[in-house]
Amino acid sequence: MRNILRPLSLLAVFCILTFAGSIALAADVSAARIKDIAKVEGVRSNQLVGYGLVVGLQGSGDTNKTLETLSSVANMLKSFGVSVDTATLKTKNVAAVMVTATLPPFAHAGDNIDFTASSMGDAKSLSGGVLLQTPLKAGNGQVYAVAQGPIATGGYSASGRSKNITTVGTASNGAIVEQTVEDTLGQNGNISFSLDNADFSTASRIAGAINANFGGIASAASPGRVDVTIPSYYRNNIVGFVSDIENLSVVPDSPAKVVVNERTGTIVMGGNISVDKVAIAQGGLSISIDKTTDVYQPSPYSMGNTIVTKNTNTKVNEQKANTIVLNATASVNDVVGALNAVGATPRDIIAILQAMKTSGALHADLQVI
Repeated sequence: MRNILRPLSLLAVFCILTFAGSIALAADVSAARIKDIAKVEGVRSNQLVGYGLVVGLQGSGDTNKTLETLSSVANMLKSFGVSVDTATLKTKNVAAVMVTATLPPFAHAGDNIDFTASSMGDAKSLSGGVLLQTPLKAGNGQVYAVAQGPIATGGYSASGRSKNITTVGTASNGAIVEQTVEDTLGQNGNISFSLDNADFSTASRIAGAINANFGGIASAASPGRVDVTIPSYYRNNIVGFVSDIENLSVVPDSPAKVVVNERTGTIVMGGNISVDKVAIAQGGLSISIDKTTDVYQPSPYSMGNTIVTKNTNTKVNEQKANTIVLNATASVNDVVGALNAVGATPRDIIAILQAMKTSGALHADLQVI
């Protein structure tokens, strides 16, 4: 379609800890269809946008302070042969909106698509309004669809109270496609597959899987693209050819990575993680300070004074550090098993992983988000 305008494998969950944090582990990588890890270049959606008017509102539209609404109403009426003075217009039942829609790939003239209308003035609500015919343009300035009809906001606004957002409305199948986007798929005798996550190994494996089934027709042009020459016997059946390729199975590859979310204490470990032999010690030091007040009263008739003393008691409790030696391993289960063995909390594990990465013992990309 003409342009008009090894993903990180998360495998079996080892354990999940609520609120305080969680750990997700990845086991062995399984095969995936090519259609799940790559897409055909040129097969994409396109964004459309237009400016229009929503009418029929119950006094919840733009006020006369919104000059673009006054001008739009005057210009719209002028196109119907009605001349008005903008100074005399009342627009409380009208709202200026921006209309957006997505043109899906391979959409044809006459197809219906959804659209969204969003207030751009000071309207309080678009509930119950009707969008007047609005051309929707792509990035190249051409009109590819026309939107019109009643919109639904999915909420309400009354007596100063509202539920959901009522200044944005949608219409299912409310726009009509006016022209078909030019389809150039396979016209030059070639198609290309773009990987969702660029990777040298995955691109090479995709090309190898295609060549194993169709001969030497595929080559990995880059880590993110595989070029395929369409065989002569498939020239009149491009859809069938792409379908056959998309359903081939490939084992995707991905770099060793550990993703840490410090805000939630979540840790996600991908596959292929390895560590060198390392010793881990984890312990804690707790200090508690108690303050007490003692009052001493003099004996009766002794003419003495009351004495008030403040005492401070400090207690220091140092927990014995748990130490474990982690041998060189390529097993994620061994890594987390060792961290659990020292009684580390998710927050502790984050600090331990960062220290292991700094020391060079953790052979993985540590990403903190």
